[in-house]
Amino acid sequence: MSATKNLFPKLHNAMWPGLVGKGSPGAEPFIELDTMLDLTANAEVNGQKFDGVDLFLYDPHTNIDIDDNGIAALADKVRAKGFVVGSVVAPVWFEGAAMGDATKRANFVTAVRKACRIGSKLRQLGARPYGVVRIDSASGVADWDKNPKANTRLIAQTFREAARVAEDHGERLAAEGEICWGGMHSWRAMVDLLEETDRPGIVGFQADMAHTLLYTLGYNAEKDAILPAGHDWKNKKKLDDALKKLTAALRPWTIDFHIAQNDATVKGSGGHDLTGRHCVVDDPNGKLDIPHHAGFWMRDDAGHPTKAFQHICWDGCMFPNQTLMKQETWNKILGAMIKVREKHGWSTLS
Repeated sequence: MSATKNLFPKLHNAMWPGLVGKGSPGAEPFIELDTMLDLTANAEVNGQKFDGVDLFLYDPHTNIDIDDNGIAALADKVRAKGFVVGSVVAPVWFEGAAMGDATKRANFVTAVRKACRIGSKLRQLGARPYGVVRIDSASGVADWDKNPKANTRLIAQTFREAARVAEDHGERLAAEGEICWGGMHSWRAMVDLLEETDRPGIVGFQADMAHTLLYTLGYNAEKDAILPAGHDWKNKKKLDDALKKLTAALRPWTIDFHIAQNDATVKGSGGHDLTGRHCVVDDPNGKLDIPHHAGFWMRDDAGHPTKAFQHICWDGCMFPNQTLMKQETWNKILGAMIKVREKHGWSTLS
C-alpha cells in the first residue's frame, strides 16, 4: 500500500481508554497519558502513522485546573511525539449535570469553561489546529423520562449557557449521543435536544459508530428503534437502511466523529454506567463494516464527503489493560482508520 492520496481527515487516537472504567474499586488501574502517547506514536502501518490525539481533561491525565505553564508543557509533550491535539473532553459529569439543580448546572458550565480555556490555549500555542470540546448531559435516562419535554428544555438551557462560554473562547461543543445519557439516549431525543438548544455552528453532535449503532435498536427508548427486535444481523441491507435513516437525521448536526466497533450489546466497567460496548477493531462479533459504515456519516446524500470535521478519532473504551498495552492492538486500529480515510477522505481542505 502506498501513501494515501487523501490527506484528510487526519487520524487521531483517543487517550481516554486509559481512564474510562479504570481506577475505581474493583477496576483495573489507570494507564498513564505518557504510556498512551507512546503506544499511539509506535503504531505504524506501511509507513503511515497517527496524526494526533484527543484528550480527556481530567486526572490523572490532564488536570482541569492546569495552569498556563502546565498547558505549555502538555503541548510540548504532544508535539514531541509528532502529534497535534484535536478534540478535548470536558469533565462535566463529576460535579455537574445539565439537568440538575442550579449548583450542578453551574458546575457543568464551569467545567466547559475550564475545558474551553485549555483548548483555546493549546490553539494559541499552535498545538491544536482543529477539534471541538465534547460534552454530555451528565444526567440519567430514568430521571429524564419523568418529564421528557421539560427536562429536554432544561438541558438545552444549560447547553446554551455553555455555548456562550464556548463562543467566547472560539470553541464549539459536540454532544455525544450515548444511550446512558438522559435526553441524548435515542436518536429522536438527540435531534429534539439539538433543535431545542438551537445553536447550530456552536453546539453540534459527536457521532460514535459504536454508540449510534445502538440508537437503531432502541435501547432505553424502544419507541425509537429502527431495527426490529431480534434483528437478523446477516441482513446487511436492513442494517444499511436503518443507518441511512439515522444518519439522515443526525449527520447535518455532526461536527465530530469517532470510528469504533460494536457487537450490539451493552456493558459497564468499574463505576461506569451501562452503555454501548466498544469492541476491538477485528472482533468477530462486531456488527459494523467499519470502512463501509463510516461513509454513512462522512458522505452526504449525494455521496460527497461532507468535510464537516478535519479529523476522525478511534474510540474504544473499557478494554482490559492487557489488550490496551499490546502494540498490535493499535496497529490494527490504525489500519482500519487508514481504510476509512482511503475510502471517504479528501485531499485538500477546500
